[in-house]
Amino acid sequence: MTALLGGTFNPPHNGHVALAHAADQEFGDEVVVLVAARPGHKDVQLDAGTRLELARAAFPGYEVELDSHERTVDMLKAGRWRDPIFLIGADEFSDFLTWKDPDGVVARARLAVATRPGFPHDRLEHVLQGLMHPERVQFFEIEPLAISSKDIRDRVSRGESIEDVVPPGVVELIEARGLYRDSESPG
Repeated sequence: MTALLGGTFNPPHNGHVALAHAADQEFGDEVVVLVAARPGHKDVQLDAGTRLELARAAFPGYEVELDSHERTVDMLKAGRWRDPIFLIGADEFSDFLTWKDPDGVVARARLAVATRPGFPHDRLEHVLQGLMHPERVQFFEIEPLAISSKDIRDRVSRGESIEDVVPPGVVELIEARGLYRDSESPG
């Protein structure tokens, strides 16, 4: 089994890293971090190569690679992994039915949905009811970390420290390259 953690990683932060570590503990198999080269669902300010480099700095010891597919279902259709499990946060899962072919995603990979203690499960029930195979979705709890990539970009643009919310290697790259200094930060 391979656990897949996909995203734009614009930038990667401690919440992403915590999710990868929790998946390691929960599923005990390989975790692959997939950086969306051309995400079909949002604009990103940094090119794919820079985001890949940031992700590699955030996830030492993990396989980190570029995903050339715009949508998760298309990446899974490529069929590269045997028995994949796709990692997703509960907030993202709440919008899962708006993704391209959610049933196609669940047909090709089990979903592992990370929830935090106290997360309202009724927000997730409607998604399960909308899927043809809800039994392919499993939930696991992780410690809550109130971090978002947008907040990090905003902090950087204001000249504030981000050392408490991103791994040290990511801080170093952002500072060395002057990333996210522009106040306009999509994605």
